[in-house]
Amino acid sequence: MLDDTFNHTPVSRMFNKDYYGIGLNEEYSNQKKIYLGIIGTGGIAQSKHIPAINRLKTIWKQIEIVAFSVRNKYQGEKINDIYKYKWYPDYREMLKNEKLDGVLISSPDQSHFEHAMACLELGLNVLLEKPFTTLLADGKKLCEFAEKKNLILMTVSNKRYSAPYRRAKQFIESGPVKDPAMFCGKFIHGLEGGHHFEDATIHIIDLARFFMGDVSEVYTLGIHKYKRTNYPFDNAIVNIKFKSGSIGSIYTSTKALCLKPWEMVEVYGDHSWMKIVDQNELFLYDSEEGPSKSWYPIIANTMVYDEEVGGYMGLIDNFVESIRGNEKPIVTGWDGLKACEIVAAAHLSMKRNKPVCIPINAAEADSELSEWLDFYK
Repeated sequence: MLDDTFNHTPVSRMFNKDYYGIGLNEEYSNQKKIYLGIIGTGGIAQSKHIPAINRLKTIWKQIEIVAFSVRNKYQGEKINDIYKYKWYPDYREMLKNEKLDGVLISSPDQSHFEHAMACLELGLNVLLEKPFTTLLADGKKLCEFAEKKNLILMTVSNKRYSAPYRRAKQFIESGPVKDPAMFCGKFIHGLEGGHHFEDATIHIIDLARFFMGDVSEVYTLGIHKYKRTNYPFDNAIVNIKFKSGSIGSIYTSTKALCLKPWEMVEVYGDHSWMKIVDQNELFLYDSEEGPSKSWYPIIANTMVYDEEVGGYMGLIDNFVESIRGNEKPIVTGWDGLKACEIVAAAHLSMKRNKPVCIPINAAEADSELSEWLDFYK
């Protein structure tokens, strides 16, 4: 894993006047090179994944994107012109012709299963964008197949790798917020259209599992107050019971703000609690008499890297190091599937107007939700 630097160049390199961390790193430069392909190069791939990989290369990580697949002619020509990656309009031709160690899949949600299974069948490791799959039954097939073939299958839960959430996880594992009793998450998307649970709030749902463990029951209250989209709600509260006996709630809205998503996470322990505000600042309260503690980037913006702030560098580095056998995935395909299962349970709870226990029957849930939301069709 990359150092926990709170998103800036390690201080040791700054003292050596290597402000941007570009000086020779012999450990990284001697690594075996990992060759990657990309299926689907929309906004996330171009704005987050590719820049994160290039930043990793800048600090001497041995990664190479050799080819990508996208059907859109203008996007294909643009990316080929900028990066000189080989462009394939048909992903099957890329998989057949290129020697790859792994594939990053950021294609449309409904294509995730097809593309991931095609890669796994060829013995390729996969990093799959969220939501993991649109159908729970498909997600289970992917996870079981990857295990059978002993392949790396990860999902894009990049917030687990973001500095304030990484440090919060340490406070849960090592104290002072051990064995937390309650989780509270708030997520405001503000962007109309799309699938709010599946594409956006799923990040906070994943963090709830990351901090608190597996979920046993979900009870969702939702309203469609402003009725400007076909999605079944615009504001919702997801109440959660965890298998540990702890509880939680996630408040989520598609209408409170526009353009900029905003989030906050709180975790409550025994005489201690912490708060992470907008994936940037971490506050720790662990004393009745002493001061609160806080962590946030204090280095000038020119020294802070967006690719690391969002957790994308850590995610891709963990994927690559897992392929090398040096690390284990911090987020697996099973984690992606379980986040989707909680999303499905939240929808079912709204539809049925009662709590839903987890695990749920994947095939039955997929069938019932196809009548509730076009995402599952």
